[in-house]
Amino acid sequence: MTTPNDSPVPRLNYPTASFLISAPTLALCPDDTGAEVAFAGRSNAGKSSAINALTQQNALARTSRTPGRTQLINFFSVMNDEARRLVDLPGYGYAKVPEAVKLEWQKHLAEYLRNRFSLRGLVLLMDVRHPLTEFDQMMLDYADQRGMPVHILLTKADKLKKGPASAALQKVRSQLKEWEDLVSVQLFSSLKRDGVDTLSQKLNQWLYTPPE
Repeated sequence: MTTPNDSPVPRLNYPTASFLISAPTLALCPDDTGAEVAFAGRSNAGKSSAINALTQQNALARTSRTPGRTQLINFFSVMNDEARRLVDLPGYGYAKVPEAVKLEWQKHLAEYLRNRFSLRGLVLLMDVRHPLTEFDQMMLDYADQRGMPVHILLTKADKLKKGPASAALQKVRSQLKEWEDLVSVQLFSSLKRDGVDTLSQKLNQWLYTPPE
């Protein structure tokens, strides 16, 4: 497999991303064709901020001081091409909603991850200070069942000094060694835009990978 630096795939212009549609269920998602990459994470992991940093737009993905506000599957087209999409999945964890609603979100997440043919890869966001939660393990299990690649962003890396951040990165890589053929990990800071180029390179590979 080629690396991002020597890969022949063209670079996508992520600042061209624009809102496409929101869907409450898998049945109401756009046609299952083309290629898309989904972003998932606990409600306080900085998912929307990461999407906004990637696209250099302040409000493309909705951010809120109240975690868990994103309750829909949100689709964004890239370069005015509806066949190439970024997907913002509902946050999970800290939302102040009834347990039945959380379970409904989990059901739709599972259906999407297991059955969406056009899904090429999953970007899983974890707070670098609190990685590999129960939710993160659940998402990794879903991906493992499909043999789908996962790229982990250890977000809010600016909250730690360089040494502790690097140590956290190595610890997560070590803990996920059994999945190293499917899982890659990097540090990420939306605030400082650290790691955006590495993320872009990964997305370029996935969104230009043809169906098997």
